[in-house]
Amino acid sequence: MFIQMLILPTKLKIDFLKTMIIIGVDPGTIITGFGIIKFENNSLAYIHSGVIKTPKTKDVPPRLEMIYNELDRLIKLYMPDDFSIETTFYAKNIQSVMKIGYARGVSLLAAAHNKLNISEYSPREIKKSVVGNGGASKEQVQFMIKKLMNINQTMLKFDESDALAIAVCHAFRSKNHSNKNGSWKKFIESNPDKVIL
Repeated sequence: MFIQMLILPTKLKIDFLKTMIIIGVDPGTIITGFGIIKFENNSLAYIHSGVIKTPKTKDVPPRLEMIYNELDRLIKLYMPDDFSIETTFYAKNIQSVMKIGYARGVSLLAAAHNKLNISEYSPREIKKSVVGNGGASKEQVQFMIKKLMNINQTMLKFDESDALAIAVCHAFRSKNHSNKNGSWKKFIESNPDKVIL
């Protein structure tokens, strides 16, 4: 009996078969949001999300330690391939920018210690990728995240939906898994039920 085998080029084989698990992080010293998703063949699936609430203390180091430890635990538990985080944005209050920078630093350290691929996106890039408008409100981002991920949770916090949006942005922009001619078009073709008219 003769069996004919189809041998795919290595790159095509990897792109077709690989599932990407992504953790998105919305950093903050009081509340850090996280969202974990699966991206496979231009389809998104919700895995887990939540917030890390740090202790109410004036001391920053215990808060940073908690953020690091919790992200490290989540990374070891869910074993994501990629880590995506929001970049620092300009604010009038320099103290706020510095504190967010601290939270970003320990978050990035947790990802680096676990050897994850790290990507950073601006708030505008994230909003444009998810909503189609770089000036979208938190409510609009949350609405689209619930629709894209089929999340029925009414109590989804903004920090969670923002973190999920960061992960979705990475999924859409990932070179290994996106269509070079535009990931939105491919996603809509694959998921017509998610289009709101």
